[in-house]
Amino acid sequence: MKTAADFMVEFPELKSNDRITKARKILRENTFREVYAHDGKRKLAGYIDITDVLHVTATKSDVTIEGYLKDITPVSQGDTLGIVLETIRKNKTDSVPVVDDHGIFLGGVLLSELFPVVLTMQRLHGPVCDSMTRNVISCSAEDTVQRIHALIIDTGYSAFPVIKKKKVIGIISRRDLLKDGRWRTSSETTTAVDTLMTTPVITAGPDDDIRAAADSMVKHDISRLPVIENDVIVGIIDRHDVLNSMAR
Repeated sequence: MKTAADFMVEFPELKSNDRITKARKILRENTFREVYAHDGKRKLAGYIDITDVLHVTATKSDVTIEGYLKDITPVSQGDTLGIVLETIRKNKTDSVPVVDDHGIFLGGVLLSELFPVVLTMQRLHGPVCDSMTRNVISCSAEDTVQRIHALIIDTGYSAFPVIKKKKVIGIISRRDLLKDGRWRTSSETTTAVDTLMTTPVITAGPDDDIRAAADSMVKHDISRLPVIENDVIVGIIDRHDVLNSMAR
């Protein structure tokens, strides 16, 4: 039986008194959406994610990550995949830290790596509309990166469908902003969302089978799909929605 140890990967290390600019650099240069911090003696202290580092706009800052650290439930190396997935689902994160019996941080497990495996282990039933998020916040292709930055901070959402002439033409995520950097300017710029967004958009229909939607996420290595009906966005479904449908 596969366990957390079989999927554990190395994570960049942070100490709780490290500067938030260091965390921002790590998240910008890697594919992780969260990074974990220890107390200086490798005991897990919490995590910080992309949204947290977007709060600090200065290029250089003495602000440390300590005030942004959030608690998270870890797993142990011997935990089964079922336990690991349930822990990720409850944490509402895209990874989970692995610790030993003394709380020492060992590494992490990525949901993106587990997701294809779990689809071979569990049966999924029902249409996408039963599991999708319906209250979708979108943005316009002409919106500036500062407006998207404000939306991320205000709503806590990690990505937004981009609309032009009432149709979805792309997805803009917090990682897109983090990698670009122009969101840090103090005044509004002319940098529009459509210059940074991910396109083409892979979508699902509300009546599509949720298994087909999940398979599409795996095939295209993406974490979410806008749900389109009659050319209009009616929802969005992501990996966590799929996990939640398994838990029902």
